[in-house]
Amino acid sequence: MTRKKTKMADIVEKFKTKSVLKQTIFQNTNKVFSDLKQVAKEFAEETLKEIKKNKIPQIKIEFLDKGQYEAQLNFAGDSLVFIMHTNVFEFPREHSILRSSYIKEDETRSYCGVIYVYNFLADSLRYNRENDVGYLVARIFVNKEFHFVVEGKRQMEFLNNTFMNEAIDNPTLRQILETAVMYCLDFDLLLQPYDMIKEISVLQILEYSSSMKIKTGKRLGFRFQADPEEKL
Repeated sequence: MTRKKTKMADIVEKFKTKSVLKQTIFQNTNKVFSDLKQVAKEFAEETLKEIKKNKIPQIKIEFLDKGQYEAQLNFAGDSLVFIMHTNVFEFPREHSILRSSYIKEDETRSYCGVIYVYNFLADSLRYNRENDVGYLVARIFVNKEFHFVVEGKRQMEFLNNTFMNEAIDNPTLRQILETAVMYCLDFDLLLQPYDMIKEISVLQILEYSSSMKIKTGKRLGFRFQADPEEKL
């Protein structure tokens, strides 16, 4: 076989293996994201019924399907934004998850699609305050076998797990969602330091009048897993 034919064979083999693998993972992640949207919609409907039954005034809960790769759950003064990344990723070589027996048995199990869960203030999105910041609450990784890892805050029940022995399902997605909602409800909006806002320009006040663009965001009451100053 000539060198040219050998190269072509290698390329075709890559198509048969890695490209097909990534397409499978994309489809799996897309399925999980679709399930997550349905779970969030049902959660909003059920919670709204409970709020009405308990006669809690002025609490609004709504689910918004923003398209194939984005969704939003608004509740009280908070929003959870769910975003599915359209690419497939591999864990870094130094990541501890690659040392698990599950991955060592089949290295292709470590390739994953990713769903991000962000927390924003509801007003940040409602008033299009472009300077406001959101915070990553969790990342959901899904592999070719629908096995999953959830990376998130210290309070996340699934934190520090390796790939679970079972495939992700709707009850698990509901548990992840409820945990994320509890995170948001426990975070309070803190005032910015006085010196950060003691001056304001004419342009800023004009922008504020039109779209309330003074930067706002929560300071979360816990640390990311990767924060170096706090050991897990």
